[in-house]
Amino acid sequence: MTPVPDPPLPSYAGPAARRSFKRVKLALFLSSLAACLFVTIIGAVSTRILILAAGITGAATNYNMLSDGSFLGGLSGAFQLASYNFLLFFINVPAAWLALGLSIGRLPYRGIMHRKPYVRWGSIWGAILVGGTTSLFGFLAGFVSGTGALLGGAFIGALAGALCGLLFYAIVKPANQLAEVDVGVF
Repeated sequence: MTPVPDPPLPSYAGPAARRSFKRVKLALFLSSLAACLFVTIIGAVSTRILILAAGITGAATNYNMLSDGSFLGGLSGAFQLASYNFLLFFINVPAAWLALGLSIGRLPYRGIMHRKPYVRWGSIWGAILVGGTTSLFGFLAGFVSGTGALLGGAFIGALAGALCGLLFYAIVKPANQLAEVDVGVF
């Protein structure tokens, strides 16, 4: 008797099964709120540290970003702009939500369980958002001031973004959710 071959498989069997994760939207919302708060706190603390360092060294303490045009003026301006981040929360929170949602919000669905990618991508997007915003104002005073504002804003954004990545990871706990076995039969 001759074996009957199996019928050919279709070229497209439909979309792949997408695993559902709990608490992703909640984590994105809380992380974006925390981003606004972290940037404000880190900016205020950095401003005070810069003023303290300038006072200890005897340097001029009147660093104005738009009139001075120096690197420290841009750095000081970035710290001051970041410390007033909470005033524009209605713009900053949705922008952070969008950036985090398109970066670390997708990582659980890709099966990434480790903490490092969440912290890395949160830090990268924080540096891009805050550094880009502060450098826009810094480059109004000149290239040197804009460079200081870019580096100061990127520092604050990277630190706040790393904290937001940790917060997202702690809320979602992707390793625990990926390890859960679905035993539902019906």
